[in-house]
Amino acid sequence: MNELDYVTTVLESGRLAGDGVFCARAESLLGELTGAHSALVTSSCTHALEMCAMLLDAPSGSEIIVPDFTFPSTANAFAMLGYRPVFADIDPATLNISPESARSCVSSRTVAIVVMHYGGVACDMEAFRSLCDDHDLILIEDNAHGLGGTWNDAPLGTFGNLATQSFHETKNISCGEGGALLINDDSYKDRAEILREKGTNRSLFRRGLADKYTWVDTGSSYVLSEVSAAILLAQLEDFLLIQANRRHAWSTYRNRLEQWGLQRGVRFQSVPEYVSSACHAFPLLFPSPHDRDRFIDHLDRHGITAVFHYQPLHASRMGRLTGANREDCSVSTSVAECLVRLPLYSGIQCDEVERVVEATIASETPIRRG
Repeated sequence: MNELDYVTTVLESGRLAGDGVFCARAESLLGELTGAHSALVTSSCTHALEMCAMLLDAPSGSEIIVPDFTFPSTANAFAMLGYRPVFADIDPATLNISPESARSCVSSRTVAIVVMHYGGVACDMEAFRSLCDDHDLILIEDNAHGLGGTWNDAPLGTFGNLATQSFHETKNISCGEGGALLINDDSYKDRAEILREKGTNRSLFRRGLADKYTWVDTGSSYVLSEVSAAILLAQLEDFLLIQANRRHAWSTYRNRLEQWGLQRGVRFQSVPEYVSSACHAFPLLFPSPHDRDRFIDHLDRHGITAVFHYQPLHASRMGRLTGANREDCSVSTSVAECLVRLPLYSGIQCDEVERVVEATIASETPIRRG
């Protein structure tokens, strides 16, 4: 990879602020990889989600339907702008936001639906596109897990009017902290550039389309630095190699542990036949919280770190402040109690995967009876 060479080039240039050569090259390559109309790299996926909230330009109190089983930023970015997040339950097989639950959440105040492709497995985009068209809603993809995944051979991040990417250190492609806004509806592009540049028309000025730049709208400082963009570009250039390694690890877990899972009553995340996973995570769903906790302890004794994941947003302190009922989203609650993620990261080695497989098979999870 070229991270060190690219970062050295930036440091020697003396131009560390964003929207330079490396930002432009990263945006161009990201557009090629995703097929999005345009891409704007940002300082985080959270900031890209905040830009989505600004671009909605809906009255305060409008409702945004979000998955209950996701990172808080998916909801918080909209709550910060005065919108009310409404939590939809998830599908027990794919672990993604359920179209049926989302449909039941639609009200006269709903303006948008945010889907998140959990673990890199696509949501039912046909159902969500239809739902949004039926109710004249904006569709937003939180594609933090989904770069490289597809639905019916179309890249994730291209179905929503807007989509966001994460390049946090835990993601398939990383620059430490970073993100991107993908724009598939060109009507949002000009204002998105203004919002990202602190509410100024600086992007137009830089392209020679304005004789000076000034404050023209609300906005914030969402531009990615050139140092981070240099790292991001190098990673994007090696995207196919990175994905191949992750897919090998993901497929090894799937193939080697399938029989073990059937015997032990441990479920895998379902991947529909028309979906290609981005291989961001490999979750296991145990029969009970007790079984899950015993398994985590077992791997820990073998020097392997495996962790659970999101806690249901509706049951959080902030979730309750939105008026969510503690009895809502029973599937999300059950999944959160029983899910564990096996180690899966971009640099994982074959011998490490094999060690996880062997330790997993040796675990004392009770054999399912009857």
